[in-house]
Amino acid sequence: MDIIVLCGGLSTERDVSLKSSAMIARALRENGHRAVLVDSFFGYTGTYDDPGEIFSKPVCDGTARISVDVPDLRALAGRREQKNNSRVGDNLLEVCRAADIVFLGLHGADGEDGRLQAMFDVAGIQYTGSGHLASACAMDKATAKRLMAAAGINVAEGLIVTRANAHAPAPFLPCVVKPRSGGSSVGTSVVRGEQEYADALALGFTYADQLLVERYIAGREIDVGVLRDEALPPIEIRPGSGFFDYKNKYQAGGAEEICPIPDLPQGWDEALRQTAIRVWDTLGLEVYARMDFIVDGSGRIWCLEANTLPGMTPASLLPREARAAGISYNQLCEQIIAGSMERFL
Repeated sequence: MDIIVLCGGLSTERDVSLKSSAMIARALRENGHRAVLVDSFFGYTGTYDDPGEIFSKPVCDGTARISVDVPDLRALAGRREQKNNSRVGDNLLEVCRAADIVFLGLHGADGEDGRLQAMFDVAGIQYTGSGHLASACAMDKATAKRLMAAAGINVAEGLIVTRANAHAPAPFLPCVVKPRSGGSSVGTSVVRGEQEYADALALGFTYADQLLVERYIAGREIDVGVLRDEALPPIEIRPGSGFFDYKNKYQAGGAEEICPIPDLPQGWDEALRQTAIRVWDTLGLEVYARMDFIVDGSGRIWCLEANTLPGMTPASLLPREARAAGISYNQLCEQIIAGSMERFL
């Protein structure tokens, strides 16, 4: 098949996307597909008589590296030399329409939040993963929490804080402050005092106008991926220090990630998998996703969030879970393609 692997974008998770997408494109080529990387923000600036020519040209994925620092999006936007002022680059729809399917290697804004999916739906372009509504609901953490709570899934007590009510004391301590939408823990803080709370709000507001403040829940952080309606083996994250923030996620040695989990108490595996499926069904997710949980000291499972386009480097959590289930990285990419094609039949 002819496949566009869409990457980059104007997102704080841009570096992660570039790394994921380069690996996806390589795997798809090894599987026999003609796969080409296209940055959704910069678009396709090459010349062509027909958009389909992109699949017969030499490929160059460059070198993708995830920095421990969040990308400077203002500087990135200044590098684009295009006439349009939209958040998608020139010729994007044309080359994507020429593909059999678009593999969404994007993370965060303009890729995981449903807006690009909605645009593709209107344009009649097939793409991987969940549809626009489920993607939007999962990315909006406050909306996802309300839906999960209504379905009887445990979620932390929380409320929305805006700049207008940011002067109020912390609603509870300790707490977690995070942007209402976003991923990779960008702008997220664990807070234990009032001054920390003020600092956390200031940090959060650099990334979003609305923040979600949640009661902190201590416990073991365990994630569960779902692939085509089947839950994968759980994986546990043990940060070297602090919590599983952006630096701990992407710097070498920042966290220990264990799958399969050798010391999982009896019954936890099945309970975690069942809860992941409940979250999947509640949010209307499709093809693949990863759910993040905290299991507290009493064994109660709390859902933190659902990721509709989780990281896809071979060392990322979902591919490691798939490998524990006997699914290689290349097979995982192929299953995502196959499951996504079924959505459009």
